[in-house]
Amino acid sequence: MQNEDKKNIELYTPRKCSATNRLITAKDHASVQINIGHVNPDGIYNGKQTSVAFCGFIRNNAQSDAALNRIAQKKGFLKSF
Repeated sequence: MQNEDKKNIELYTPRKCSATNRLITAKDHASVQINIGHVNPDGIYNGKQTSVAFCGFIRNNAQSDAALNRIAQKKGFLKSF
């Protein structure tokens, strides 16, 4: 598809799994996307969010909880022990 400037644009952009960097295809009905809201030190939501996507393979192997904890520690949402 082309826009007014005659540039080719795609209508569908696939997501990537945050844990494995696999492409999440349109037929992966077991995949999820979780939006983590950012809060200030008082615990009030400030309108920003971070999106994390998991493919069905990770969820099927029961590794999504551990992957979410690992990603949250890396981004500074959880304390590292």
